[in-house]
Amino acid sequence: MAAPSGSGVISAVGEAGGEALHFRRVGPVLESLAAVPISTVDTLDAWVRADYADGRSRTDSLRIPVRAGEYAHERLTVAPRFGSPLNEEDQARLRSDREKAARAAREAHAAPRMWSAVRLPRESRVTSGFGTGREFNGQITSRHMGLDLAGARGATVTAAADGVVAVVDGFLLGGNVVYLNHGGGLQTGYFHLSEPLVSVGDTVAAGTPIGRVGATGRVTGPHLHWVVRYGATSVDPLSLLALPGIRSIPE
Repeated sequence: MAAPSGSGVISAVGEAGGEALHFRRVGPVLESLAAVPISTVDTLDAWVRADYADGRSRTDSLRIPVRAGEYAHERLTVAPRFGSPLNEEDQARLRSDREKAARAAREAHAAPRMWSAVRLPRESRVTSGFGTGREFNGQITSRHMGLDLAGARGATVTAAADGVVAVVDGFLLGGNVVYLNHGGGLQTGYFHLSEPLVSVGDTVAAGTPIGRVGATGRVTGPHLHWVVRYGATSVDPLSLLALPGIRSIPE
């Protein structure tokens, strides 16, 4: 999302889809990432307030047209514990995991942008795309909110962009996870690891090894589940990589 700066605009703030916007100057305009929740139908509500050098401010409400995505459907078999409704203990653990992820989202909004390029955490085959509908053991239907990348157990997983390690933990569904805070609202998550290679608070550069591929949590086999979120809104990682001017391809 862009706000014009050629007519004296010095700063801008706003919100889109319930997430704060973080504008920065790029040539003649101010730009911010904006995330479209997968549940959005037809339009995304947003607002932007521009502040001018002469002291004026202007606020615009926007309704941005959105085209519905097209997603596949999968039927998977997992351990019985994960293929039936969760018991009270697992429900409590899942709530705790979600709060840790939500706290990381808040921290990503609070931190300044630290990254300028994004890369795949593994240069490997995509085994399941973002948004795919999933049925587990014929009972639980959910949507796949990340990108699965093939990998043998123990293969290296690297940071997708510069940032700070926000979470290293064992989650019920995600298994061993690492979350990175990239600032400006952006965070990435790396799930099902056999082991993490970083600690909370570590500063990492794009390409830094942060973990190893595993099969922990709710899985059908070893792989990396890579999550990209703007705030708390999960987006297709490939859409981030497709943005002009920010992808860095490993040699």
